[in-house]
Amino acid sequence: MENFFVLTGIAIFALMFPIVWRIIVGPTAIDRIVAVNVIGTKTTVLLVIIGMIYGRVEMFVDFALTYALLNFIGSLAAARYLDRVNPAKHFSKSESGEQEL
Repeated sequence: MENFFVLTGIAIFALMFPIVWRIIVGPTAIDRIVAVNVIGTKTTVLLVIIGMIYGRVEMFVDFALTYALLNFIGSLAAARYLDRVNPAKHFSKSESGEQEL
């Protein structure tokens, strides 16, 4: 059973390499944020798999939950930042006559 978890972990880790390409190439900041979020999700799963291999699932689940929460908060912070600095959004509001808050 341990071999199954090792092979699954290697497969998930190998699937991160195409996502790294999306982070490097882009083309937009949203694509990069989503790619980083996907890698964070895969890392969370890898932490649980490592816990299964070492027989300490309860400890690694705590690490995985903490990492997933930090990943989620980081994604929200990046999305909020991009929402504030998006010049196209502010331009379209000023043309339509809406007031900014």
